[in-house]
Amino acid sequence: MVKDYKNLHKDLVLKYFWQVVRKFKVSFFTLLASNIISGILDIYIPLQFLKLWDILNKNNFSLASEAYKVITFILVLGIIRLVIARGSSFINSYFQANVMAGLRKQSFSYMMGHSHSFFADNFSGSLLQKINKYVRAFERLMDMMIDNGLPLIIRSVGTIIAIYTLVPKYSLMFLVFCVVFILTAFIYVKLKLKYDILAAEADTKTHGALADSIGNHSSIQLFTGHRYEEERTGEIINKQKKATLINWYLWGGLSFIQSTYTVLAQFIIFWFAIGDWKIGLIGVPVMILIQGYLSSLTMSLWSFHSIIRAFYDGFADAAEMAQVLDTTYEIVDQDANKLENIKGEICFNNVTYIYDKNNTKVFDNFSLKIPAKQKVAIVGTSGSGKTTFVKLLMRLFNLTSGEIIIDGVNINGISQKNLREQIAFVPQDTSLFHRTLMENIRYGKRNATDEEVLNASHLAHCDDFINKLPLGYETKVGERGIKLSGGERQRVAIARAILKNAPILVLDEATSALDSESEMLIQDALHNLIKDKTTIVIAHRLSTIRAMDRIIVIENGKIIEDDTHEKLINKNEGVYRKLWSLQAGGFNKEDKVN
Repeated sequence: MVKDYKNLHKDLVLKYFWQVVRKFKVSFFTLLASNIISGILDIYIPLQFLKLWDILNKNNFSLASEAYKVITFILVLGIIRLVIARGSSFINSYFQANVMAGLRKQSFSYMMGHSHSFFADNFSGSLLQKINKYVRAFERLMDMMIDNGLPLIIRSVGTIIAIYTLVPKYSLMFLVFCVVFILTAFIYVKLKLKYDILAAEADTKTHGALADSIGNHSSIQLFTGHRYEEERTGEIINKQKKATLINWYLWGGLSFIQSTYTVLAQFIIFWFAIGDWKIGLIGVPVMILIQGYLSSLTMSLWSFHSIIRAFYDGFADAAEMAQVLDTTYEIVDQDANKLENIKGEICFNNVTYIYDKNNTKVFDNFSLKIPAKQKVAIVGTSGSGKTTFVKLLMRLFNLTSGEIIIDGVNINGISQKNLREQIAFVPQDTSLFHRTLMENIRYGKRNATDEEVLNASHLAHCDDFINKLPLGYETKVGERGIKLSGGERQRVAIARAILKNAPILVLDEATSALDSESEMLIQDALHNLIKDKTTIVIAHRLSTIRAMDRIIVIENGKIIEDDTHEKLINKNEGVYRKLWSLQAGGFNKEDKVN
C-alpha cells in the first residue's frame, strides 16, 4: 500500500499514542530529561578542555594543580555522561517495549469490538498490517526523536550558546548555517515526496505482479506462459528500477547540496577565524573548539532529512490504525438489563432492516414469535433473508426499526456479550484457531474441565478421528483448521455447542459438510443437543428438517409459509412443496446415475 502523505492525521495519531504513553509517563519524561542532560554535557565538556588548553598554553608549571583539577572535573563529567547515556538506553528499552506492547493491546482490543460488518468490509491481513504499521511507526518515530531529533535541537542551540559565550559573532555564523541547512533539507524533502510516492507505487506494483505470477505458477506451467510472464513482469520491474533510480539520484542531489554547505561554512568561518587570530582576538584552542563544534553540528544536521522522512512515513503508517481507533462502534452496548436463566422465547416485532451498503431492504415490518424450546427450521432461496435473520438475532447488525425480544427483554438493552452467551451457534463453514483440538473445543466453554471437553467431543463423535491422530487432543489444526476436513471441523463446532449448552441453539446447516456415515452419527448427537432448547435451523438440505416443530419459508424478507413438514408438502402450489420436489427429484436422478 502506498503511503498517503497528504493525510497524516498527526493530532489523531498523537492522541492515541498518548493514551498508552501516559501510562509510562515517568519513564518517558525521565528518558527525555536524561537525553537533554547528556546532550548538554556533550556541549559543556569541550568548554572544559578549552579551559585546560588555556592553562597549558601559559607554560607555567605552577599551574599544574589547576590543570589536574580541570582534567579531574572532565573525568567526573565524562563518567556522569556515560552513566546517564547507559541509563537512558535501559530506560528507552523498557519504555518502548512496554508502549509497543500497549499499542498492540490497544489496537487489538478496540478493533475486536467492531461489528460483524466492519470485519466483512476489511481483509484480516490488511487489519493485521495496520496494527503492525501503527506499532512500528511509534518505534521509528521514537527512535528518530531520541537518536536524531532531540540531539539535533540540543547541539544546534547548545553550540550557538557556547560559541556566543566565547566569540559572539561566530554564533551568528553558526545560526545562519543551521537555518539554511535545515530549511534547504525541509524544502527539498517536501518537493521530493511525489517521487517517493511514485517509487512506492512502482514497488507495490512489482510485488503485486510477482505475487500474482508465483501464486498462479500451475496455470503458467499448464499454459506454457513462462516466457510471457517473464516479459510482462520484466517490464514492471524495469519501471520500478527507473522510479527507484530517480529517487536515489535525488537523494544524491541533496547530499551534494549539504556537502557544499558544509565546505562553504568551514571556509567562511575559518576565513574570519584566521583574521581574528592574526590580530590576537582568538587563540588556536578556540579555533580547534570551533572546528570540533562545527563537525559535531554538521553530523547532526546531516540526519535532518532522515528525520523529516521518518516523520512523514511514521505518521502516514500510523494514521490508518488511528482512524480505525477513532471510528465509533456501529453497535454500542447499553448494558441496562441482563439475561439470566432464560427459557428462550424469541419475538421479532415489526422488524425492518435495510442493508446500508447498497440500500437493500432485507426485512420490512417482519414479525415472528418462537415459543421457548420450540424447534424451528427456516428455509428459502438464496438471498431470502435466512442468514440476516440469524445475524439480527445475535445482534451482529443493528435494526433499522422494530425490536427483537428474548423472554420479554429487548436485545438492544443488553450487552452483546451477555446476549451471545445465551446462544450456541454452529456455522456451516467452521473456522478454527491454529491451536490444539482441546483448546478449540474448549472455546465453547473456556472454564470447562478436560472431562467436560472429552464428553462433548464424544457426543459430537469427534473422538472418532481425534484418537487416531499421533498427538490426539494436543494436535494443532493449522490456520482456520486447514489440517482437518470440512466434516471434522463441523464436528468440532458441534462439540463446542454441546459444551456451551446455551438455552438457544442456532444451526446453520450443521451437517452439510459431512458424509452420509458421519451425518448419521451427528444426527444422534444433534437430537440430544436440541432437547429442552429453543432451536433455529437454517436449512439448505431439506431432508434434515423433517422432524422440526415448525418450518418457516422466507422469501424477500417475508414469511410466506409457516407449518409442519407434513402439512407443507401437501399444500398445493406451495413454495416448500416445490423446493422439496426439486431436491427429492435431484436425489432420484443421482440414484439413477449411480
